[in-house]
Amino acid sequence: MLGFMGTVIGMIDAFDSIQAMGDVSATAVAGGIKVALITTVSGLIVAIILQVFYNYLVSKIDSIVNSMEDASISLMDILVKYNMKNK
Repeated sequence: MLGFMGTVIGMIDAFDSIQAMGDVSATAVAGGIKVALITTVSGLIVAIILQVFYNYLVSKIDSIVNSMEDASISLMDILVKYNMKNK
């Protein structure tokens, strides 16, 4: 979201430059477009890094949940065998 916000701010700056000059030229809008592109790239870099960490944490949590499920199945098997021996 920060990258998107920076893009919008950069485009606003570019259009402000166009309005102030009254004419469209590359030098007038280059600064605003540069800000927009830099913030977009920064936002993408942050999003990619966070996505990697998120996927890592989700896989760790899934691994823990699977281990808990296996342990509960083993416990139930032991309890059933113990109950069958006592009858």
